[in-house]
Amino acid sequence: MRFETKIAVVIRDELDVWQKLNVAAFLSGGLVGLHPELPGEPYVDADGQRYGPLVRQPILVFAATGAELARTLRRSRGRGLVPSIYTRELFSTSHDAANRGAVAAVPTDALDLVGLALHGDRKAVDKVIDGLRLHP
Repeated sequence: MRFETKIAVVIRDELDVWQKLNVAAFLSGGLVGLHPELPGEPYVDADGQRYGPLVRQPILVFAATGAELARTLRRSRGRGLVPSIYTRELFSTSHDAANRGAVAAVPTDALDLVGLALHGDRKAVDKVIDGLRLHP
């Protein structure tokens, strides 16, 4: 099935594996909060046991340098997309209010991005992520 929208998660390539997984999980959750149409229906197995829904379309994960993440953020703003972001400072905070405070304290161009996630029109997202490689 081909979707008219695309989900892309871009992760800083030099992070430790646990950090990459943590960032990807937080960013994916952020997209679901921003785009409530993303989750599908709950799952039910043959025994009638219920499970939570999943995002209804593929999530492509890309690797990027710090400069590539900054470029991706600029491009997303230029295309009118609202990204979810994760900055390096968030590894040392312990709750959502502290996370928002850490981001609010830094000007856009000085954000130390370690991850970014986008959902939007397929063509717009493709233009924003152009030049990035899928995460190995």
